[in-house]
Amino acid sequence: MEQEHFFQCPYCWEEISMILDSSVRQQTYIEDCEVCCNPIEISPTFEEAALIGFNAQSIEQ
Repeated sequence: MEQEHFFQCPYCWEEISMILDSSVRQQTYIEDCEVCCNPIEISPTFEEAALIGFNAQSIEQ
């Protein structure tokens, strides 16, 4: 099951959205910001298809 989630990009601070797959309980992956194209590490957590945790952070140290 897919759902759209809105959040702020950790690079350009613009509000963006991504489609999240709630069929996988916990996941981490890299996706580019649709505004500034920088890579963001996305870590959503689901419980019974409900989003219970979400983290979006830059991959630069």
